[in-house]
Amino acid sequence: MPHIEQTGRVVVVTGAFGVLGSAVARAFAAAGWRVVLLDLATSPPAVVSEEFGEPHFLLGGVDLTDQSAARKAMASAAMRFGRIDALVNVAGGFLWQALENGDADTWDQLYSMNLRTAVVSCIAALPALREQASGRIINVGARAALHATAGMGAYAASKSGVQRLTEALAEELRDQSITVNAILPGIIDTPRNRTDMPDADFTRWVSPEAIAAVIVFLASDAAAAVTGAAIPVTGRG
Repeated sequence: MPHIEQTGRVVVVTGAFGVLGSAVARAFAAAGWRVVLLDLATSPPAVVSEEFGEPHFLLGGVDLTDQSAARKAMASAAMRFGRIDALVNVAGGFLWQALENGDADTWDQLYSMNLRTAVVSCIAALPALREQASGRIINVGARAALHATAGMGAYAASKSGVQRLTEALAEELRDQSITVNAILPGIIDTPRNRTDMPDADFTRWVSPEAIAAVIVFLASDAAAAVTGAAIPVTGRG
């Protein structure tokens, strides 16, 4: 992969206090970016708080389903650093539920967590992204968006929406020097997934660090020709 250090640029990472979000933030920081870590949680885990002091910016308690809250958060980030060069939409969630004995509210909940947060964040960040010579939006979709299995209907539908958002917004911004891409992870190797699936072969899962590396590449100048893509990042799964 080409050299991608881009010192001085600013990236906003949503869902940044979680396992994947913090891995993404860490990878950008290592590449020389200043990182704005946004999350619904009011405060980050101690390890994240200790790791991301100056020149980074921790911003908790942000409800990204609320357009006003999202705009205020992006404005705070832009005011703090004078710019936003990239937005990475990691915020989201997962629920397994079979349809027959399930609840339609689950579909609304996953739509809100996975798709609405991405839509609202994109709307809020676009004014700042347009001010730069090149802007980047990277959305975290899911491999499940390509083919839903039993109990995955609501989750897969919401993540399919993220993919359609990516395609539509890439076309909308094609002549504005802003690229929009999605990654489609398989099962991510997290402590929660190991607990939930103790008999699985963890070596076949994709690590948060591997996903983060692809995201940082998509935010770099080296990926300027890539837009509207949905890139599977699945390890050996």
